[in-house]
Amino acid sequence: MALTAGIVGLPNVGKSTLFNAITKSAVEAANYPFATIDKNVGVVEVKDERVKILSEMFMPKKTIYTTFEFTDIAGLVKGASKGEGLGNQFLANIREVDAIVHVVRCFEDKNITHVHDRIDAIEDIEIIDLELQLADLQTIDNRISKVERKAKMASDKEAKLEYDTLVKVKTGLESNISVSSLDLDESEKAVLKGYHLLTDKPVIYVANIEEALVSDPTQNQQYNRVVELANNRNAEVIAISAKMEQELSELDDEEREMFLVDLGLTESGLDKIVKSSYNILHLKTFFTVGADEVRAWTFHAGMKAPQCAGVIHTDFQKGFIRAETYSYEDLLKYKSELGVKEAGRLRLEGKEYVVKDGDIMHFRFNV
Repeated sequence: MALTAGIVGLPNVGKSTLFNAITKSAVEAANYPFATIDKNVGVVEVKDERVKILSEMFMPKKTIYTTFEFTDIAGLVKGASKGEGLGNQFLANIREVDAIVHVVRCFEDKNITHVHDRIDAIEDIEIIDLELQLADLQTIDNRISKVERKAKMASDKEAKLEYDTLVKVKTGLESNISVSSLDLDESEKAVLKGYHLLTDKPVIYVANIEEALVSDPTQNQQYNRVVELANNRNAEVIAISAKMEQELSELDDEEREMFLVDLGLTESGLDKIVKSSYNILHLKTFFTVGADEVRAWTFHAGMKAPQCAGVIHTDFQKGFIRAETYSYEDLLKYKSELGVKEAGRLRLEGKEYVVKDGDIMHFRFNV
């Protein structure tokens, strides 16, 4: 299940530095606009303490964490929706991602230029919001012109629903209201699903602040302004120092833990970003365990047992019979798989079972 969050923002806000930290890779992070011309994709492990504990219990030959994909997308400038800067390429790349990680510059540094020669986090956010809204408006206008005639035919109810939905979205966008902020019912959401509208994607705001303020970001006024904006949008804000995160990524696990303790932190900003990306996309994790392999698997909340079996292999879903299932919590409580069985906590789940986060599963199938 390849899911992607796109890292976006104006030039020189710290996107590529953050991306380097996420992937421990050498993406160019030069101090000038458009240093990132091609999109860069990195796959990262989702650090899940449960995988580590399961591996210690089963001592497998292999331990595999679930993964998440981040895409570093070229910096956006005012006028991108009309092709300014690298606008057309930026908008094409962002349309492909499932969620947006919007990096906002909240730090002062005379050695790092700002594309607009000032530090104003809210104005930076509004520039990108407007460009995404204009791009969506262009998409909606193009579709309205194609469906309008059919919608006026009384017999074509589907076309009328599509047309009415598009007009509703167009009215919102023209008032600077993103699609995600509109009050849409399920039928309207279904109409829009295939358009991959930019302002319909869930967003996490990442406030890039000074390293000295990471343990107490509220001392940074730009950060506080971003928090206020995000609260009004039911969005999350994560404060990081991208430069510090890159330095952390170069340390081994023990050094990294000591560094965080010294700062009074329990986890890095990157760990928070990964977890938040999972949450806003409603992702959960189930496990398969054994002597050969302990592995975490990603699934969407609400998926049933056969669908989760299909995450492993399509044959598992086609020939699904049942799933031997128990919870991670029960395994910890009863110390072993045998203990779980003896306590009567091992369940045989059928096709209608809705898988829960932390389920440990063994699928029976016949193809």
